Amino acid sequence: MQYLYSQGDTYFFMDTGTYEQFSLTEEQLGDSKKFLKENMEVKILYYHDSPLTVQTPMFVELKIVKTAPGVKGDTASGGSKPAVLESGVAVKVPFHLNEGDIIKVDTRTAEYIERVK
Repeated sequence: MQYLYSQGDTYFFMDTGTYEQFSLTEEQLGDSKKFLKENMEVKILYYHDSPLTVQTPMFVELKIVKTAPGVKGDTASGGSKPAVLESGVAVKVPFHLNEGDIIKVDTRTAEYIERVK
């Protein structure tokens, strides 16, 4: 399935084989909604022919849209700072990362894995 877009608390998906579209609510998505990005391929769990929930990939690449600027010399300090990603989720990232950087995040733990080049 492919995630298309959200409108309010409704999220729209498309079966890439049949092009059939359907929607799920925020409640049905649970924590998966934190990592959805338009056009992302996801797996949908069905129960009695009704979509129930979404399984996102184990790792996703998302852009940092808000964080404090990096300071020269912070790369070796080993600390972290909060950052908001394009999907709206907040994660802790190393000090040297800045807005616009793309990072890999573990969707199971919502933890920073690495910077994507």
